[in-house]
Amino acid sequence: MGEAGRQTEGLDAIQEAVTIRRALAEANPDAHLPNLASALNNLSGRLGEAGRRVEGLGAVEEAVRHYRTLAEANPDAHLPNLATALNNLSIQLGEAGRRVEGLEAVEEAVRHYRTLVQANPDAYLPNLATALNNLSIQLGEAGRRVEGLGAVEEAVRHYRTLAEANPGAHLPDLAKALSNLSVDLREAGRRTEGLDAIQEAVTIRRALAEANPGAHLPDLAKALSNLSVDLGEVGRRTEGLDAIQEAVGHYRALAEANPGQFDADLQNSLETSAWLRSFPE
Repeated sequence: MGEAGRQTEGLDAIQEAVTIRRALAEANPDAHLPNLASALNNLSGRLGEAGRRVEGLGAVEEAVRHYRTLAEANPDAHLPNLATALNNLSIQLGEAGRRVEGLEAVEEAVRHYRTLVQANPDAYLPNLATALNNLSIQLGEAGRRVEGLGAVEEAVRHYRTLAEANPGAHLPDLAKALSNLSVDLREAGRRTEGLDAIQEAVTIRRALAEANPGAHLPDLAKALSNLSVDLGEVGRRTEGLDAIQEAVGHYRALAEANPGQFDADLQNSLETSAWLRSFPE
């Protein structure tokens, strides 16, 4: 239902599932606590998408508590789920302004995924890369930019390996990590490398959007907007204008097709265009 755009009905469904799972877990926790934790983790995402972030945070905090109990008793069965819930928890804590706790959560998730990858890299390397990408963002926001850059560089390396083996599954994640890498490189003063990273991200996003515009056009527009800023900052104003004008065109089309959803992105891209036009010839 969520993927079909029926968010309210999807939320109703998972709330009912949680109610059922909770009753079952109270009667027989050994059999049903894992399913309750899974449903709570799902619920937290749906609540967040509905703007009910406080409730969503409460749901994922409860999921983490249950998975922690389960993983202590049976790590082979439940450590992967604990790591996933911790990664989700870190994102929601960050959005709630509780950045120190969010950083601690994702650092723990990364530790668990490293353990899991040692035993089964095929199964868990994608999860480690995702957690590292999240860790890089949290470290950057905490002012620990050198560590954040190291984390996202590792994430990019893993995603390259994964995308070479299965591009359909992992190219979007590689592009996302490259975009984050470009920001960290720029902030580290390594502007040329940062520009290379965002240009590669745009190339990947463009190919994905040509194959499936409904899924990937918003990401292409965002990457083009980021590229335009990087080009402007290295003095390549004309190329930057070309990139942002393309982004504006995509955002106009998206805003017309999805009223209200892309208005802020369109406005930001127009402001970036004005900024680039203010540069001296």
